Amino acid sequence: MKEEQLPDKDVKNGAERHLIFSLGPEEYAVPILKVKEVIEILDISPIPHTPKYYLGIMNLRGMVISIIDLRLKIKGVSQEITKKSAVIILDFGVFCFGIAVSSVNRVIPIQHEEIKERPAMESIESLQYIQGVVYRDKKLILILDVSKALNLDDLDTIKNPEQKIKIA
Repeated sequence: MKEEQLPDKDVKNGAERHLIFSLGPEEYAVPILKVKEVIEILDISPIPHTPKYYLGIMNLRGMVISIIDLRLKIKGVSQEITKKSAVIILDFGVFCFGIAVSSVNRVIPIQHEEIKERPAMESIESLQYIQGVVYRDKKLILILDVSKALNLDDLDTIKNPEQKIKIA
């Protein structure tokens, strides 16, 4: 993962660093302050009776972390796990969870002025999870609000994965 240097003038102008990752061919960004760590995809234990995009749970140094296939959740297409695949552990204060991504690409500073509004799109799904768009290196990067990409049921499953296990 390549990190661009953040000049002092950008810090003074309010640039916020973002982690850029891929879900298939598309690039997305999340604020680096939400990222606890990036790890390789380890053993994930599936949980029965959960949505298909809920991959399961994993043990991260004694902490149980829920893992979501973000591409399957927002695009309806599961991703192939490769050597470049990773899990981004996101910290939401009261809980952490992981999103499986195709690859983690780099960290870049993004000025608030660089972020363009998401274009008006007709979709059967709500696209509120796209906060905006940035054009860098001849590519569009979608600024992602992960909490909006998940609905209330998802958040309940992430916070309490063991409550979703049905014992017959």
